[in-house]
Amino acid sequence: MHALMQTPGPVETDPVSGLSLRLLQPAPVAPRRLLVLLHGVGGNEQSVAGLAAGVPEDTLVVLVRGPLALGPQQFAWFQVAFTAHGPRIVPEQAEQSRLALIALIAELQRAHGVTPAHTVVAGFSQGGIMSASVALSAPAAVAGFGLLSGRILPELEPHLAPLAALAGLQGFVGHGTCDSKLPVDWAHRAHQGLDALGVPHVLRLYPIDHGISAEMQADFLAWWQALA
Repeated sequence: MHALMQTPGPVETDPVSGLSLRLLQPAPVAPRRLLVLLHGVGGNEQSVAGLAAGVPEDTLVVLVRGPLALGPQQFAWFQVAFTAHGPRIVPEQAEQSRLALIALIAELQRAHGVTPAHTVVAGFSQGGIMSASVALSAPAAVAGFGLLSGRILPELEPHLAPLAALAGLQGFVGHGTCDSKLPVDWAHRAHQGLDALGVPHVLRLYPIDHGISAEMQADFLAWWQALA
């Protein structure tokens, strides 16, 4: 299937999870694959649309909005404060978002007839955090996850799936070596943590600050395509 120029559709609200989202248009009538993309703190669902540029037309791309409103068109998955001792989160909010996303993905799969084996969740920064949280706690729901300039929450540990279930996942970890918001050490910690859990993954580092470069996006999509 060749790629089409896609643009975000109107905002919809999922009745099961309560989350707001947009489908990239034109959306396939009978999609073969599902790509769920999550934005970072202070962003919105449209800010990660570019991550899907070039996906084939048989892919349903869903851009999801975080449930916490921080300002006009600014949303988050949980509140976070950046302190001298590292990021401090509101874990109850992260847990609510994790459960809502798992419910949303199940509903999207049901509604559009896409299997977990053809589903990937990925995101930037806090969206990447949530992608890893969903996949590592509910690995039967997705084939893989993309952690782009994010981290794996230590608070996720009680919710991790059994090692045997995690072995079927695939992960992509991309991070900037000059990241001033979430230092690159978080990527190395994620790499080591995924190794310890037995989760197959790739680690790619880029000479950028906190963001997604064209090279990171291309590497992520190449990794995603290889999961087909």
